[in-house]
Amino acid sequence: MAEPALRVRLAQRAPIPLAVEFECAAGELLALVGPSGSGKTTTLRAIAGLVRPREAEIRCHDEVWQDAGRFVAPQARHVGLVFQHYALFPHMSARGNVEAALGAMPAAARRARARSLLELVHLAGLEDRLPRALSGGQQQRVAVARALARDPKVLLLDEPFSAVDQVTRRRLQRELAQLRQRLNLPIVLVTHDLEEAASLADRMVVLASGETLQAGPPFELMARPRNVQIARLVDFRNLFHGEIARQEAAAGRTLVRWLGYTLEAVSRPEFGPGERVCWGVLPAHCILHRRDRPSRGERENPIAGVIGELVRFGENAAVTMRVDGRQDTELQLAIPLHVAQRNRLAVGVEIGVSLLQDGIHLMPYEPLERRPAATWLAGPVDQPLGED
Repeated sequence: MAEPALRVRLAQRAPIPLAVEFECAAGELLALVGPSGSGKTTTLRAIAGLVRPREAEIRCHDEVWQDAGRFVAPQARHVGLVFQHYALFPHMSARGNVEAALGAMPAAARRARARSLLELVHLAGLEDRLPRALSGGQQQRVAVARALARDPKVLLLDEPFSAVDQVTRRRLQRELAQLRQRLNLPIVLVTHDLEEAASLADRMVVLASGETLQAGPPFELMARPRNVQIARLVDFRNLFHGEIARQEAAAGRTLVRWLGYTLEAVSRPEFGPGERVCWGVLPAHCILHRRDRPSRGERENPIAGVIGELVRFGENAAVTMRVDGRQDTELQLAIPLHVAQRNRLAVGVEIGVSLLQDGIHLMPYEPLERRPAATWLAGPVDQPLGED
């Protein structure tokens, strides 16, 4: 990673517990994710100087914004902050809202700068409209232009797309991805949407109860959470208990006993033979065996089961497989719809699946609460998925 442009360390016990620490480089987009009440928005507000934690070290480039002996006021920090609900002045036009953030500047220069920023966010021609005459997505663009008007040293986005419809949300996400290529700023995004974080962010920080639990590239973090708590927070399905059978260092693998199977996982030498562990595998790493023609790849951790639930979910079929027909052990699969149709999958059909060795992730042992199967899905489909 490039040299950090923003360094944040926050600590306090009350009124809101905080134990947050992360860095963000210029040009990097960092996503803060976690459940409601995890401290995401409080962290943004601390960076902006709107709240003052009891202990904090906040540095941006070569400036100290807060430490044990210093606190820089919000207006002196040059932070661009985009709120969830825009917070535009309702009596001002789009241009007026942006000009209001430009400070002491000749009127002509303010007008030209506001027009330039509105063009940057694709609002050319709408400069004179009041917020009530703009769509939600257009209001959000005004909020971004206003945040950029301060020539910020860091851009903070607090759930910026949550108040718009899904189509507008995707468009704004795409525009943010394009805009950040033109800005050499550290950008910190707060979002509840894991898909949004994975799509937009270079790195992701998982927070819970005001504490940084894990940070890393989104797909790496979501595939290899540090423990079960983090796995739950990033919606990691397919969590089970197992026992280390043995280590095979020369082959670069760890063997795990689970039910009647011995699974091959990537080497994790820190776990000793006989040690209980939690392990998991993402649905994308569970490969369906073709029912009409077996393949050599099916020798990689093959397991058998019966389909207990099958749901059309966009272009995929979400399948719950009962391992060896057991009601108490279910594996979630995400199968392309055309593959499910070709194999004529249906509830009650016996299938085989391979668990990719690279996808099996081991974690320290802790109890696993039982969760209902596929509660994240719509209703079940009982009939075979025939060719459409």
